[in-house]
Parts: sequence; structure tokens; C-alpha cells
Amino acid sequence: MLRRLYDWTIHWAQTPYGPWALFALAFCESSFFPIPPDVLLIALAIAVPKKSMKYALFCSGGSLLGGMFGYFLGWQFMDTVGMRILEFYGLTHRFESIGELYNQYDAWAIGIAGFTPIPYKLFTISAGAFKINFPIFLLASAVSRSARFFIVAGLIFRFGPAIKPFIDKYFNWLAILFTVLLVGGFILVKYLL
Repeated sequence: MLRRLYDWTIHWAQTPYGPWALFALAFCESSFFPIPPDVLLIALAIAVPKKSMKYALFCSGGSLLGGMFGYFLGWQFMDTVGMRILEFYGLTHRFESIGELYNQYDAWAIGIAGFTPIPYKLFTISAGAFKINFPIFLLASAVSRSARFFIVAGLIFRFGPAIKPFIDKYFNWLAILFTVLLVGGFILVKYLL
């Protein structure tokens, strides 16, 4: 079933509705859908590399709005809808530990989840359920999700289709490396200023 969803997602790159499908996919993935929008972003960007940044913008916008929707689900409907989504993905056992991460790290937890392959929907729904400060949630989501999508689009824009196998093979490692550098940069700034 997951393979069929993946193929269905990729087919949108061959249609004139690709950018809007990317926006919708990014929206849905941030709150309930299993296929990450990177799949369609890469396919669209490779098809037309000079529009890579435009596609990253569509993807970022959809993801941010989807994250807001996930927050709303957790805030207003955690017991009825939010918990069912987490159950569907087998993530209910992580819910309380996410609350602890929010209490300890606040925006850092959101930012890291937004950039890495960690299921972002778990963090958007949980943020609403734990009533995380919404402007902080929004800012951390906007920075992390946009960074993720613009880096992928930028690599394709710069290096063309030849970069796709590299991104596919090392995406998780690249995400972890970037996150470590990002956190390290903030820590360095904190201690230097």
C-alpha cells in the first residue's frame, strides 16, 4: 500500500498540477499523511531545475499550514482525532516523551523535528495537545521546514539531476549533520554574545 501511495505521489510531477499537489502533500504530511513531500519536491525540481526554489516555497507554505492544522487537531481534538492519528502510525508510546522534550527544549524540539526525518506530524499534534506557545511553534516550524525544503531544492538547482542519488542515499545523514551544525551554531552564538 505504501508503494502505491509513493507512486501516486510521484505521478503528480508529470501533471500541470504538480506545484499544487506538492502544496497539498506538504500540508497533509505535516498532520496525517505518511509520504514526505520531499519525494514530489525532488521529482518536480529535477523535471524543471530552474523552478526548484518556487517548488520549495510551495512545499514550505503547505507544510507550515499543515503544521498549524496538526497543532489545531492536538489542541482541540487530541482525545478524538489526534490520538487516532498517532495510533495509526504506532506513535502513541512517544506522546508523553514528546511532552517532556517540549518542557525541556521548547522550540528546539519543534525545530529539530521539522528538519529531520522524525515524523513531524507527531510533533505538530503534540504541540497543540501540550499547548506549546503558538508563535514559537510557528517560527520554529517555518525555519526548520523551509530550511529542509530549500536545501534540497538548492542542491538540485545547483547540481541538477545528478544530485538526486546522493540526496536519496544520504538524506537522513545530511539532515542529522545539518541539525548538529544548526544547534551548535546557536550554542556558539549564545556563549559568544
